[in-house]
Amino acid sequence: MRRESAVKLERVLQYSQAYNFYQWAFRRHGPEPGVVFLTQRRVYILPTRHGLSFGVALILMLIGSINYNLSLGYVLTFLLAGLGVVSILHTFRNLVHLYVSAGRVSPVFAGEIAHFQIVLENKSGFVRHSLDLACGGPSVRVDVPARRHCIVELAAKAEKRGWFQLQRVTMDTRFPLGLMRAWSYVQPDMRALVYPRPDSAALPVPDSDSENGDVVSTGAGTDDFVGLRPYQTSDSPRHIAWKASARSEVLLTKLFAGRASSELWFDWDRLPPTMPVEARLSRLARWVTLAEERGLRYGIRLPATTVPLGEGFSHRELCLRELALFND
Repeated sequence: MRRESAVKLERVLQYSQAYNFYQWAFRRHGPEPGVVFLTQRRVYILPTRHGLSFGVALILMLIGSINYNLSLGYVLTFLLAGLGVVSILHTFRNLVHLYVSAGRVSPVFAGEIAHFQIVLENKSGFVRHSLDLACGGPSVRVDVPARRHCIVELAAKAEKRGWFQLQRVTMDTRFPLGLMRAWSYVQPDMRALVYPRPDSAALPVPDSDSENGDVVSTGAGTDDFVGLRPYQTSDSPRHIAWKASARSEVLLTKLFAGRASSELWFDWDRLPPTMPVEARLSRLARWVTLAEERGLRYGIRLPATTVPLGEGFSHRELCLRELALFND
């Protein structure tokens, strides 16, 4: 019974202006799909600091004109007042009836800057001047020509991997005189895919097969020993140079050059058990980028999915996407 009464009360209140104001002021609005049209109800306008000073000056001028019975004072006061009223109309018209839609956004690595493209379309017959767009950072100013559209790029730092949703964008203008500020809020439904931040590890040395001698291909040659490098946690114990490590007191790994296949598997379970999840994802992201730069065929094995061997930009994007959305 109480639930039915609450539903009826909410239906009654939703038609009141107080309820609409409460919803606008306190409710967290979600992304808006499709094209957002800035109607008159979505554009707000208030005087700026200069506009308030201008209004006070007009009042003082009017009081002085009345006190000293100055005809020219009346003319100047009402002329400036009319100019201020006209500026209200032009400031409001400069923003209202714009069309806002989502553009393109490219994937980035965690810690980098994501660039969101927002499309502004002006179907009216006059130019929209000095529109400022901001989303938690420096604003971007743009002019939208008549009956044309333009693209505005907003930058936001991506802190964590996964989907990075564009936050609410504030659009405002003070054109033409700076006496009034008209603004509106939009939140296009667009998000950027954020890959794990790669660490600084080198590519792992794959396990060699004692029967066929397959090793990692690092240059020309036929299964030749080419040198040593410091040991990394991802290296196979079979490639550790124990004698050289004992002499130098530093754990070293053997490097070979030969006919080894340029195929690498990056296995989640081969990483150290004590390595945190985010560190594992960063290590795998690093290996994927290095393998792609060197033109190798590679695949990844995760606890819930496996990306088969492949190469090329699309394969790189597929692997990084799986890492970005791991457990999401």
